[in-house]
Amino acid sequence: MFRSLATAASGMEAQQTKLDVTANNIANVSTSGFKRGRAEFADLMYQTIRPAGAPTGAATNAPIPTEIGLGTRLVATSHDLGQGELHQTGNTLDVAIEGKGYLGVQLPDGTLAYTRNGALQVTAEGRLVTSDGYAIEGDITIPPEAQNVSIANDGTISATLPGETQSVQLGKIQVAMFTNPGGLAAQGNTLFRETTASGTAVVGTPGEGGSGTLRQGMLEVSNVNVVEEMIDLISGQRAYEINSRVIKAADEMLGQTAQLR
Repeated sequence: MFRSLATAASGMEAQQTKLDVTANNIANVSTSGFKRGRAEFADLMYQTIRPAGAPTGAATNAPIPTEIGLGTRLVATSHDLGQGELHQTGNTLDVAIEGKGYLGVQLPDGTLAYTRNGALQVTAEGRLVTSDGYAIEGDITIPPEAQNVSIANDGTISATLPGETQSVQLGKIQVAMFTNPGGLAAQGNTLFRETTASGTAVVGTPGEGGSGTLRQGMLEVSNVNVVEEMIDLISGQRAYEINSRVIKAADEMLGQTAQLR
């Protein structure tokens, strides 16, 4: 009887974790470049009462085992890396990656992080940075007097400078690819860090080597589907409630057993 208490408790804990992930997805439904999370679970080890093939009589054997599961556990919280919709913003410096890949950004400590959020800005010194002030990899600078700034699909940044009749190339935004992007470690602020599981970043020109191309004046919105999250929320709530009823039923049965003694 005590098995059912622990098993149901593990189920309640699992549904609580699922609710935590769902709540984070819903909270970030309007976050550009956000990738929805998904809680993944696996059943715990089984207690074998009688293995398959065990003798059941003088000349008979059990065709199937007698096993009792001991609950569930959290295996991972993975990210759905599917493409989010591309929305037109009208901002010249906004870029969206259509396809695979990440923008590399330099953190204050000198290390690199990676993002799908292409809402870019220019500092007073002309450096191309994210909304949080992190410089885009490559240390790209756009002069304050630059006009008609354009970002090509291959990441080439061009602009017209005073006294020039032809546009001048100012730099190039590159895209980082990973062997296993699911292995990237989420850092918040839509940033990810490279890990041994993700593999080393392979940086190249957008549109080459399987990487996506850039779209100027657009942003990739969150790939969270509110309807799906609401369904997960309701199903998780019901599963949590049912597991709590199992605990209550087991407690009542233990109470009845105690009264018989």
